[in-house]
Formats: sequence, C-alpha cells, structure tokens
Amino acid sequence: MTDLPKEYVEIVEKAYNDLVQQVSNLDDDVAEAVIHEKPVTPELLKAGIRRQTIANKFVPVIGGSALKNIGIQYLLDAVVDYLPSPLDIPPAKGQDPDTGEPIEVPTDDNGIFCSLAFKLWSDPFVGKLVFFRVYSGTLSKGDTVYNPRTNKRERISRLIQIQADKREDIETCYSGDIAAIVGIKNITTGDTLCDEDHPILLEPPSFPDPVISMAIEPKTKLDQEKMAIALQRLAEEDPTFRVYTHEDTGQTIIAGMGELHLEIIRDRMFREFKVDANAGKPQIAYRETITTNAHGVGKLIKQSGGRGQYGHVEVDVRPAERSKGLLVENKIVGGIIPREYIPAVKKGIQEAVLNGVLGGYPVVDVEVDIVYGSFHEVDSSELAFKMAAIFAMKDGFKQGKPILLEPIMKVENITPDEFQGDICGDLSRRRGSIHSIETRGNLAIIHAEVPLAELFGYATAIRSLSKGRSSYSMEPSHFQPVPANLVSAILDQKETK
Repeated sequence: MTDLPKEYVEIVEKAYNDLVQQVSNLDDDVAEAVIHEKPVTPELLKAGIRRQTIANKFVPVIGGSALKNIGIQYLLDAVVDYLPSPLDIPPAKGQDPDTGEPIEVPTDDNGIFCSLAFKLWSDPFVGKLVFFRVYSGTLSKGDTVYNPRTNKRERISRLIQIQADKREDIETCYSGDIAAIVGIKNITTGDTLCDEDHPILLEPPSFPDPVISMAIEPKTKLDQEKMAIALQRLAEEDPTFRVYTHEDTGQTIIAGMGELHLEIIRDRMFREFKVDANAGKPQIAYRETITTNAHGVGKLIKQSGGRGQYGHVEVDVRPAERSKGLLVENKIVGGIIPREYIPAVKKGIQEAVLNGVLGGYPVVDVEVDIVYGSFHEVDSSELAFKMAAIFAMKDGFKQGKPILLEPIMKVENITPDEFQGDICGDLSRRRGSIHSIETRGNLAIIHAEVPLAELFGYATAIRSLSKGRSSYSMEPSHFQPVPANLVSAILDQKETK
C-alpha cells in the first residue's frame, strides 16, 4: 500500500462522495448516516452496496485490464464483498423424477446431497473432468452419487478444486462449492447428481438448437479416427455443438450456433487434438411446416406367399402455433386400430416429421389426430402400422400446402454514428428488418432480425464498412417462412449436393 499522490486526492474524494450519494439514494442505513452527517465508513458503504446489489438495485462496475493484470485482485475482492453467497439466494428448485412434484433444495451442509453438473471438460493432464455445484449437503471422496436421468450410481474416487491453472485434490466439498469430479462416466451437461434415497431432478440449463452446419473431413486418412475422438470429446463438453453422419452423403456434419463457433471448434481440434480438418460451406438448418388442414391416408399391403403385411392409418394434420413442435392425439374409437398398434403408429408419425416432402427438412409445428384405419387378423404387425403411419403423414404433408421455414437471427450491431447508414443499408440488403436504433454517446446500437442464410461473411463485411470499428452479436430468434422467390433456389441447391 502507498499513499495517494497529491494530484489525485481531490479526484478520489469527489468520486467517493459521488458513490456515497448514489448508494444513499437506495440504502436506508447509508442515507441515515448522510442525513445525520455521520461519517460513512468503508464498512458501512460496503454493506450498503452489498445489500442493494443482492436486491438487484445497484450494479457495481470495476475498471481494469485482465491482459495487463490491473484491477484483477480488486475485482475478486468485490465478488466476495458484494455478490450474494449461497445463503443469500432462494433455494434451488427441482422435481421428483417419478411424480414430477416440485421440491426445494435449501443450502445446508447437513442437508441431503444434491448437485448439478454444469460443464464437462477434457483436461490434458487429468482426463475427463465434470464440474459441478453443490446445492445441498456435502460430497466426499469414496461417496456414491446417483444420476436420476440414467438411473446409474457412480463412486467418487477423486475430487479436485481448480483455480486458474492450479489443481488441488480435496477430500470434501460443501454446499455452495464448485469442484470437479475425475473419471465419472455416463454423464452430460445439466445432469443432477444426488442421494439415491432422495432422488431429485434440478432444472438443467436450456440450450438452443444449432442453426448452422458444415461438412468436415480430416486432411489425411490417418487422422480419421483422431478426428472422430476429438469431435466426440468436444460435443460432450459443449451442448450447443452437435456431430452426426449425413444419411445420404455419409459426410461428417458439425452443427453449432454460428460461423465463429464452428471456426473455434476447428481451431481447438488442431491445437488440442492435433487434427487438421477441411470444412465445406455451412448449410442452413431449414425447417418445413404445413399451412392448411389436411387428411392423409397410408396403407401398407403386401402379400407374397405365407404371412403378408397389412396396415392402414388415416390422420388429420393441421398447423400448430409457432414453436409448439409436434402434438399427437389418438382419436381412434371402437378398436378399428387395435390398442397394441397405437404406439407403433405414433412412432411412425414421429419418424415422418424428421423428413418433410419439400426438401427433406424436419417438419415442425404440426398437430396430428389419428382418426381412422383398419387391420387384418393375421397380416397386421407393428412394423406394418408404423410404415402406414409414415405414408399417411407424407400424404397429409403434400395436401397441407407445405412451406419452407428459415432460421432468423437477432442481431445487435454497435457502430460509430458515421457508419450507421452503411451498416443499416447492408442489413437491408441481407433481407434484414431493423427494429430499433438507440444512441449512446457517439455510438449507434442497431437492433435487427436477419435470416441466417444472409449472414455468412458478415463479420468481414462490417469490418470493411466501418474500418474495423463496428462490432456485433447475434443469437437465434425464431423461424419464419422463406420468401416464395427463394424457395426453388434453396431446393435446387440441396438436390445438387
């Protein structure tokens, strides 16, 4: 500690008085000291800031630079001084895995153990790490935890506390602690780990579906196996990143939240797993839906000596509200389709919506009623009814005037005023709709919605338009119909791939 240079004394005193004034406007204890002209001590001021921060009425802002290690210790002290401890926040909420009844989990070292696995990470020195936060009870080495999602038990052999690049083995972690388990299997991000005698499902984090995909292949055949391992590890760590093999082309497809996301995945593959990969142009995750009510009929009748195949299903399909997904209702009466075949019919419906009739994209926001059918005493089977349901759905889609939906991104662009016109013009050229423009100092903040298909290369475009001074962020918003004049081009492009 050193004395404050004389030239800064006046500035610091003014800043301190301003801070006291702001806090006294919110906090009664600090206000009382100011009114009675008592000294506002650092302890009193800190307590006031903490109370109002926890009440979400005051937001402390701390200046500094992580790169130059300026203000970092002060920031860490402020986290301890002002942010709520686990005892200052309401109990976590979960539900009984069997009945769905709500359960509260109060923070208590003596309570029943309950924790949430919030991150998976492959550590080059330790192996697979599962980061978890303890909400109630304690966890020690040698204890057994239960995962209600998989109904599996796991024994904890090693607990680690990680601080920056330091790894410290610990014996026990308590309520409110964040630690890592080494070597646990059959776990994904968002799983609850709890006491087997008191199972509970905590609400997992919600992860949006991927909106962009690209084909990827290793530069050499020798790297094929290494690439598969690398992608599997990365997909385990990041719930918004998916990997799958395309049924038609056999290509390995990676899907994520944007171009930058997939670029970072490729960079990590090269740095951490030493796999160099080529990537094809990203493909958009389009969807299909229907626009009118329709009736679909599906029959599977095969007779080729011996036992044949017979299934007959009829469905009514109609558009559902946006983001409702698939809703199926069984309206069969009188046993015209035997009860034991209804699950097979529903399975066929669920499979049918994975591939639409326009471009083979998944079908969303459809309500389906199973309304009629027939069966054969000998030839009917679950497979026959499943196939008949798929045929009925395809027939219903064709009659329901299907349309193509494209993902729309919510874009926020921050740019100096002088480039606002160019940035807005560029967004309009990309079929974007600008919702609002805020002004903050000499900066313009543009809020817009833009089709993802038009955002490829956007980062490069705004750099050149603004001499590198604009920045943007985007997140998935919703799906909306593709303009009619673009549908044929999208479908033609898909057929040529």
